[in-house]
Amino acid sequence: MRIALINENSQAAKNALVERCLREVAEPLGHVVDNYGMYTAEDECQLTYVMAGLLTGILINSGAADFVVTGCGTGEGAMLASNIYPNVLCGHIADVEDAFMFAQINNGNAIAFPFAKKFGWGGELTLTYAFEKLFSKPFGGGYPPERAEPEQRNKLILDQVKAVTTKDMLTILKEIDQDFLKKTISGKKFDELFYPNCKDEAIAAYLRGLK
Repeated sequence: MRIALINENSQAAKNALVERCLREVAEPLGHVVDNYGMYTAEDECQLTYVMAGLLTGILINSGAADFVVTGCGTGEGAMLASNIYPNVLCGHIADVEDAFMFAQINNGNAIAFPFAKKFGWGGELTLTYAFEKLFSKPFGGGYPPERAEPEQRNKLILDQVKAVTTKDMLTILKEIDQDFLKKTISGKKFDELFYPNCKDEAIAAYLRGLK
């Protein structure tokens, strides 16, 4: 699984910490981690949580990432901004129980952490333990196990409903404010990470045309 990390500007200073915790858990399990920043609070590309949501939509819908780890101060804004896009199911993860049950019950492809709320001494332990529970077993297994069948059925229904209620990603990219889109993909490592891994040539071609 290719996992993308995105930090918005209010929590950019924590990027290195989050990346370290994520890599320590994900890479021994065979996953690949791509860090899309922000890398520091002083980065030229200043991502808001709304931009983090758009970038999440681009990465998931293009196939450049299989899973996205993002967040903001409370985690709520990044979750809401991510869930407006097709094929994105982003959960709000505040503790290890959230991480495990989101993976097993909701079988989503993005998470949003509250990187400021209650994130004090030992915050990196919460991140590490949450990542361990999140990636500890294949997604969608169900919890408790006897609820697996209805939970899996409901997830398929949710995906079908979202496919009806959202536009396709390429249409969104063409209709969204183009300056906003350009700022969102202006991170210093975006081209390096995105284009070699993008599986949707139409999306890649459109974004290249914006440069």
